[in-house]
Amino acid sequence: MKALLLEGKGKVSEMKVGNIQKPHPAKGEILVKIKATALNPVDYKTGNGGNPSWTYPHVLGLDSAGVVEEVGEEVTTVKVGDRVVYHSDLSKKGGFAQYGVTTAHTVSLIPQGVSFEDAAAIPCAGYTAYQALFHKMNASKGQTILIHAGAGGVGGFAIQLAKNAGLTVLTTASSANHEFVKSLGADYVIDYRKEDFVKKVLELTDGIGVNLVLDTVGRDNADESVKALAFNGQIAFIAGPPNVNEAISFAHPLSFHQVALGSVHQSNNVKEQQKLAEMGNRMLLLLQENTLNALVEKVISLEEVPAALDELATRRVKGKIVAVIDK
Repeated sequence: MKALLLEGKGKVSEMKVGNIQKPHPAKGEILVKIKATALNPVDYKTGNGGNPSWTYPHVLGLDSAGVVEEVGEEVTTVKVGDRVVYHSDLSKKGGFAQYGVTTAHTVSLIPQGVSFEDAAAIPCAGYTAYQALFHKMNASKGQTILIHAGAGGVGGFAIQLAKNAGLTVLTTASSANHEFVKSLGADYVIDYRKEDFVKKVLELTDGIGVNLVLDTVGRDNADESVKALAFNGQIAFIAGPPNVNEAISFAHPLSFHQVALGSVHQSNNVKEQQKLAEMGNRMLLLLQENTLNALVEKVISLEEVPAALDELATRRVKGKIVAVIDK
């Protein structure tokens, strides 16, 4: 099969399309003929950093959508011909290829009217946002939330999910992206380059702070974000924790949530793995109902993926980039 081949650690920019053996599904797995695969920051991060479980040439790409071509033993939840989307196991070969194998219990069926490109854009960023808001922080109507990097994938989905759930949404973004994040539902936008976001949050909340924070930036930003939390506030982080010990206070109690979506594949917890499919089903329904924007800003070819990953690494990309694998 045709695939985009990573020949070694740190060679993401040098990837070329070549041929490798087509995989086959084992028990509990399915083979998918891939139509579209989304790009994510984890692709260039792990591609350049390497993974001890990989053999080269490796294939990157975690979020894929396509048509089931073959099912392994004991698979009863999907059948040949089904349109599916999935978040794949980082330790195995990914979706920048004509075919991919994944576990049947983690895939979601793509409903009528939803394109492969839009479906592929959802898993990594969308499920991360969903898990942070609803599985970790139990976000609910009437709360206030600060979502960092609102123009990015996780931030963009989080804004929409939070707004749909009835929260007041504050977000950080560069001035060039203010209108974009407002179009997604942000109530207040803070220019992180020009404003002190903690000061601005306290100003907007009459000194109380926000109930929730979703930090996608890093440890230092998470540390600052803790200062913007209200009494009994919660912070979910995906790019490094705040200094929890320093932040713990009897006078101002807080809760801390680590979000690490993809590591569920390495666990033996099938019930937690099935939540990938459940989140996918929910978000695909929102897509079908036109109450969620898939954030697809650019559709590219497989050959264009290396350059697009270099662009993604600048952290200035708005929304999602999706590669068409097979039309």
